[in-house]
Amino acid sequence: VQFVESGGGLVQAGGSLRLSCAASGFTFSSYGMSWYRQAPGKERELVAHITSAGGNTNYADSVKSRFTISRDNAKKTVYLQMNSLKPEDTAVYYCKAPRWPDYWGQGTQVTVSS
Repeated sequence: VQFVESGGGLVQAGGSLRLSCAASGFTFSSYGMSWYRQAPGKERELVAHITSAGGNTNYADSVKSRFTISRDNAKKTVYLQMNSLKPEDTAVYYCKAPRWPDYWGQGTQVTVSS
């Protein structure tokens, strides 16, 4: 099981970024996928989740209406579109499949300047 996140970077407040996560080592289309983030000095938190076929999504209250999770099962990739970014969104972002709780990617750094 492997996850490779990409798409992070430095952006000004109000800007947008699109994160990608390429998954491998399991039948991607059969499992839900999640995005997490960890800010300096804080615990890792769940940001968004999408079911296996993409029909249902859930978001943390702090990102609702600003972030959108989606997936392309043919490409074995999950995405996180982040709009109206705020400095408090600064964190390392990770994707994972809850089915395998011990497997994490290296993450991608998102830094939002004020």
